[in-house]
Amino acid sequence: MITVIDNYDSFTYNLVQQLERLAGERLRIIRNDAFEPAELLHERPRALVISPGPGTPARAGRCIDLIRANTSIPLLGVCLGHQAIAEAFGASVVRGSLPVHGKVSEVRHGGERLFKDCPTPMHTARYHSLVVARETLPDVFTVDAETDDGAVMAVSHRMRPIFGIQFHPESYGTAGGDQLIRNFLGGLA
Repeated sequence: MITVIDNYDSFTYNLVQQLERLAGERLRIIRNDAFEPAELLHERPRALVISPGPGTPARAGRCIDLIRANTSIPLLGVCLGHQAIAEAFGASVVRGSLPVHGKVSEVRHGGERLFKDCPTPMHTARYHSLVVARETLPDVFTVDAETDDGAVMAVSHRMRPIFGIQFHPESYGTAGGDQLIRNFLGGLA
């Protein structure tokens, strides 16, 4: 079963609907402060998805502890989930040059991994004020997508199945969002 960690965000259930539709299965949804990371990992979910949410990664319940404890379960972080992944591995999350809430931006990517068969440039819906500071990302991460002004829009871990995306794949403003989720789900087989 795929488990979604809900960061108390209104977008969570849009993301859940997209995942259920594309995975063809019901998902388990748990609030970010209603689980113990070791117990959840012991249950061996097929994948973990950390939802968008308000605030900073430090206020995302047990998400950072879960990310640090997870060594093998495929993990996708969306928006706040993406930021929590970066922070869990020691990167800084800082205020972006401008808040972007409901803005569609072009994102450039190399067409690999999550972005296989996605359009490039890819129009993406963004809802965030914070960004991952590229210069603080540890070497275990690659930047897989960025905006024209260099804002980090996606990362992946070089050795673990961990992916983060700053934009919202479930939004109608994101062209190729379904394909991106299919690519994540396709790596679970």
